[in-house]
Amino acid sequence: MSASPEGHISITGVSKSFGRHKALDNVSLEIPPGSVTVILGPSGSGKSTLLRTINHLERVDEGFIQIDGDYIGYRRQGNTLYELKEKEILKQRINVGYVFQNFNLFPHLTVLENLIEAPIAHKKLSRKAAVERAYGLLDVVGLRDKADAWSRHLSGGQQQRIAIARALALRPRVMLFDEPTSALDPELVGEVLDVIKKLARSGTTLVVVTHEIGFAREVADQVVFMVDGKIVEQGSSDDVLNRPSHARTRQFLSKVL
Repeated sequence: MSASPEGHISITGVSKSFGRHKALDNVSLEIPPGSVTVILGPSGSGKSTLLRTINHLERVDEGFIQIDGDYIGYRRQGNTLYELKEKEILKQRINVGYVFQNFNLFPHLTVLENLIEAPIAHKKLSRKAAVERAYGLLDVVGLRDKADAWSRHLSGGQQQRIAIARALALRPRVMLFDEPTSALDPELVGEVLDVIKKLARSGTTLVVVTHEIGFAREVADQVVFMVDGKIVEQGSSDDVLNRPSHARTRQFLSKVL
């Protein structure tokens, strides 16, 4: 996993509503390549929705998102954006790894099969090369000995570490984590955060929605605090966590710290 200057995310004026509920309200955010951005905020503040718009799992109502200058989910003609066909969107998603709260591993496949499935299906690697990369990634997440295990026989922490390895198998420019530890027993949280910390030093752009303030303090280059679909505060982890300027941020941190 070599460091590369790829993975610049640019979010411009993004809004998204579900019925009458405005989940995102004119959100703009720059995420530099190779950086770690942690998104904090109370439940229902739009954090996960924002994450899902970055790889077009959620279509935006207004605004647009670019990764390395490419519009995600759209092509531009003049001043108009036209939505891409699903096949083209899937091709874009290869560059964006996504780790869900609930692992989403294929239960009918072994750990190794979970890791090699996408690189082979997308014709990125031969089977032999995919297996080699899979073992390398299992080393990264500390689970080489589980290659032949069924994913359903693993602990939650192990499953989430495998889910991270699977997302890395396509060598994405960007990795998105949606509350990656929220479904885990407390004693398993550390092992997953340790893997993400290792990735934070690898040069891949990471965007992490989490409630783990200690993790944000340790690895985030930028902390973004959201309330009611808006970004109310953003800055270095030191500034936002130690010297928050917005009352809602102070109120939130006083409850979780």
